[in-house]
Amino acid sequence: MSYSEPTPPQSLPSELAETLEDCSTNELRAVERYAEALADYREREEHLAQEDKDSVQERPEEMPADVPTRATLTIKEINDNRYYYWQWREGDKIKSQYKGPVDADDS
Repeated sequence: MSYSEPTPPQSLPSELAETLEDCSTNELRAVERYAEALADYREREEHLAQEDKDSVQERPEEMPADVPTRATLTIKEINDNRYYYWQWREGDKIKSQYKGPVDADDS
């Protein structure tokens, strides 16, 4: 079995192809791992973005404009008082926005 040097894909910018041709075997393997991880990450982000688009719901009237539609209404107890908060996730963080006190009739 004989090997010949591969030809870069037409869609690959020539500057990138030339840079890769100058890399050592170890550098190429590192690029391979990085490119695979980056592609996986971007596919996941695209998938999550599409899920967000697919799950867009009608905005409840009482939801402030700066709260995402995917937010949920939660109750927090502080000093024996109960309050409503809108909560949603942004990356690794959970964001909250105060809505108001829980009425005795609501609980």
